[in-house]
Amino acid sequence: MRLRFSFSSSLLIFPMKLPLLKTLLLVVALVLPAFAAPKKILVVTVTTGFRHSSIPTAEKILAQLAAESGGTFSVDFVRQPAGEPKKPAQPRPGKDGDKTAAHLLALETFKQETKTYEAALAQWRPKVAEALRSLSPANLRNYDAVLFANTTGDELPLPDRQGFVDWVASGKAFIGVHAAADTFKTFPSYVAMIGAAFKTHGPQVTVECVNHDQAHAACAPLAKTWTVFDEIYQMKNFERSKVHGLLSLESLMLSADDVKNRRTTAGDYPVAWCKAHGQGRVFYTSLGHRDDMWDPTYTEKDGRKNPPEVARQFQQHLIGGILWALDLAPGSGTPQGGVK
Repeated sequence: MRLRFSFSSSLLIFPMKLPLLKTLLLVVALVLPAFAAPKKILVVTVTTGFRHSSIPTAEKILAQLAAESGGTFSVDFVRQPAGEPKKPAQPRPGKDGDKTAAHLLALETFKQETKTYEAALAQWRPKVAEALRSLSPANLRNYDAVLFANTTGDELPLPDRQGFVDWVASGKAFIGVHAAADTFKTFPSYVAMIGAAFKTHGPQVTVECVNHDQAHAACAPLAKTWTVFDEIYQMKNFERSKVHGLLSLESLMLSADDVKNRRTTAGDYPVAWCKAHGQGRVFYTSLGHRDDMWDPTYTEKDGRKNPPEVARQFQQHLIGGILWALDLAPGSGTPQGGVK
């Protein structure tokens, strides 16, 4: 049985001295029946395409958010199997061209390394399929939501791709973060469920996200405009008439040359949204490429691009979206039509 909860405005009047994330979780804890078990989320970080270096940080933060949820939800992980072979890099010609003896030797070495890599990959791929058996229709009955955190790859070997999409439509929740839109781009049912597919991206840039719904749990922690530094996805197969827009950009620097010359291109660049899928709920945010978007304590030798406060706000944005998708926090999922 799926429990549904409605929130009156009076429930949201809490001392704002508390951080908004903890306030929201406190509200949820108060309205949940005492007998209610934590909602169970299966977090998937498996990739068969580009693998983001921020995935370990994302796993750490998602586990932390679950631990701090006061029993509202728990997380299990489907992680990348060990032993993934590293693809060899194709050698580039030197200044003397591609016919030199050194380059030809490098090409021959590359061919041999590629054969070795492909053989190792063939041995490793069954381990990926085995890990993803956790998303079989039978096992998904044990979960209320699935969260894709920077998954990539059109060939991610789920046991039953259509069965997974149908499971969400049956009344479950799906949460997608960043490269979740770079997954199953050629599978129309998945693209329709999540609401768009990754098309391309330019260099990482500072952007001003426009907040379109401050009454929504995923956007309530954020100001009307929210400044972040991240890799911004440009989407295809996106229709505003089919989603409830949460965050977007009105202009974007599309190339390194644009960044150098501080030149922007006006347009509609969706960043986060939510939607219904059948009887289920879907929340997606394209942010989360960088470690310092996830973790306020993360440090790197060149310094943070996002201050710790931005990472805390991103966590609040994400937890609000998770709770909304689980039907435990307020917010509309109705498309706004032409509203950007």
